[in-house]
Amino acid sequence: MKNIIYKIIIPALLGVSLMGCEDFDAINDDPMAASADQVQVEYFINQSIIGAQQNPHVAERIFVLYWKGTGMHHLGGGIALGTHNDGWSVDYWGSASSWLNAASTAIQIGNEKAENGSAQPYNENLIQVARIWRAYLMSELTDSFGPLPVNAFQGVNPEFVSTKEVYDYMLEELAQSQAAIDVNIARPSKLQNLDAAYMYEWEKWIRFANSLRMRLSMRLSEVDPAKASTEFQAAASTNMYIADASHNFTVEERPGWDDLTGVMSREWNIQWLSSTLNNLYVGLGGVPTQSQVASQMHGHIKPADYLGMYFPDQYADRTNDPAKAHWLDGLPEAMDPRAYKAFYIPGDFNNQNYSFFPSWTNDARNQQGYLLETNGDTVKIDATYTWNAFANGDWGAKGTRNRLRGIVGKAPALGQQFRSSNNRRVFFGSWESYFLLAEAAVRGWTVSMSDEQAYETGVRHSFEYFNVGQFADAYLSSDAYNRNGTSARFSHTQEPPSTVAMTHRIGKNGPVTTFNYAYPTNNLYQSGAIRNDKLTKIITQKYLANVPWLPLEGWNDHRRLGLPFFVNPAVENPLPNLPGLNSSSYMTSSNAFFPQRLPYPSSLRNADPTGYAAATGFLDGPDAVLTPLYWAKK
Repeated sequence: MKNIIYKIIIPALLGVSLMGCEDFDAINDDPMAASADQVQVEYFINQSIIGAQQNPHVAERIFVLYWKGTGMHHLGGGIALGTHNDGWSVDYWGSASSWLNAASTAIQIGNEKAENGSAQPYNENLIQVARIWRAYLMSELTDSFGPLPVNAFQGVNPEFVSTKEVYDYMLEELAQSQAAIDVNIARPSKLQNLDAAYMYEWEKWIRFANSLRMRLSMRLSEVDPAKASTEFQAAASTNMYIADASHNFTVEERPGWDDLTGVMSREWNIQWLSSTLNNLYVGLGGVPTQSQVASQMHGHIKPADYLGMYFPDQYADRTNDPAKAHWLDGLPEAMDPRAYKAFYIPGDFNNQNYSFFPSWTNDARNQQGYLLETNGDTVKIDATYTWNAFANGDWGAKGTRNRLRGIVGKAPALGQQFRSSNNRRVFFGSWESYFLLAEAAVRGWTVSMSDEQAYETGVRHSFEYFNVGQFADAYLSSDAYNRNGTSARFSHTQEPPSTVAMTHRIGKNGPVTTFNYAYPTNNLYQSGAIRNDKLTKIITQKYLANVPWLPLEGWNDHRRLGLPFFVNPAVENPLPNLPGLNSSSYMTSSNAFFPQRLPYPSSLRNADPTGYAAATGFLDGPDAVLTPLYWAKK
């Protein structure tokens, strides 16, 4: 029997000849070598899963600054304004390569154990688990960059293939691997402890594979609807998908600085509520704020038809945020109940999830801010018990007069429960399965439940996760529109009026006057004519349910469908990397105003120009942020 040396290679690129394992006849020459029967498959799987949890260095760059920025889960700049950072991409590409390498090595070891007779009874199941996990890792990379070498780390020289071929490969891997798992194989305790997600409960891995297959097949809905429907229906027909909270794919976080430290834990990343997210939350479901917040805040609740104080000289006007130039000096009359759970209200120090980050300052405890008049006068603003969000972009001179935007303690920011590294990171939640089923039903595909049943089940699962299930019945029967003109009741598809008469106050002490609020026009969906159809409701709820754990999916749906409505970055001054967005176009929506992908890292371009040329040759444009992927809107 030949002996094997297994080495985990941590490459900076995927486009060179990468071998997960190599045969060596003279193993005795290397005292560090291990034989095939000594190396355990499960070690590599667990290493890969824990690594993909992302250490703070990688997580800050890819999860927070890239994915949360592109997905509009928080107020962000950088990639959301068309500017990528090559160093961050190099870090992620290299780390993801090591996770993929570990998964592929697990498969290779498992196959060799089967051949040489050293395999445990559960060996074949481990191989299938590794294939499922490898498909997930590929989905992260391809949805971020595009074309990949699907045969990397498999003992051959890897070659890049198109994004379409990557998707074909992932879907085939998921179909085959879940079908090959034997749920009756015993799981010894020593094995269970080496699976950070499911403790090798085989049925749950099957469910994850099918839900992931549903997710990935739906990604093809606009570019290849026939394949999308075939693959989706095959996965859904098993009735073995992530169906309740016990099936969720999650990995435990822990404080510190390693691979299991929370992905949103860095104190200097404040993660303020974005205007995109706020427009989805406010008013949706019609649940009164009074029933959600402590009594000391009740006097700060504003009428539903009041938009706030109007400050056109201190707020960017060149954006299509429908609430632009307004500061709400209180709390909205009604709010999606998940909003007050995910984000803290400034000054609500009794909230156990109030985040005092950064801990080395008292900024989160200081709600006193100000605006500057054009003549230099100061307008003092108390942000205590207020609820505001801001558009990103370049605010020009108006930004210099606004000392509330981007200041800790002055606007809602992400709750401490998602920042303390004492949670479980969600990679796939049960709610997503149901929103995928709801979309499939709306498309006329054959699934096991109606679109309305799936939609409502998804909402309820999300509400249960946020511990607001008591509001679900009222929420799901509400016809109240949010700021985008979308309601929660599934059968309520009446479009909102083009404008609604509201009131606002001119400045801090001026008169209260009438304001004609115009619901935003989302030109990326149905030419901007539709705001409240069934698909808009489904994607709105899917987006909200996936906050804050799955920003990549929010970005994916927006690239695929143009849903939900994303607020354009402000362009008081031009944005160099979004040249199509300007003073003439800012009221329209276009995929040229939002990032479409990450350019490949320089490590690939420099080390393997042939692989880089092959990869970029499959793109529908240059290797740039604004080049759409195969499955996205063009």
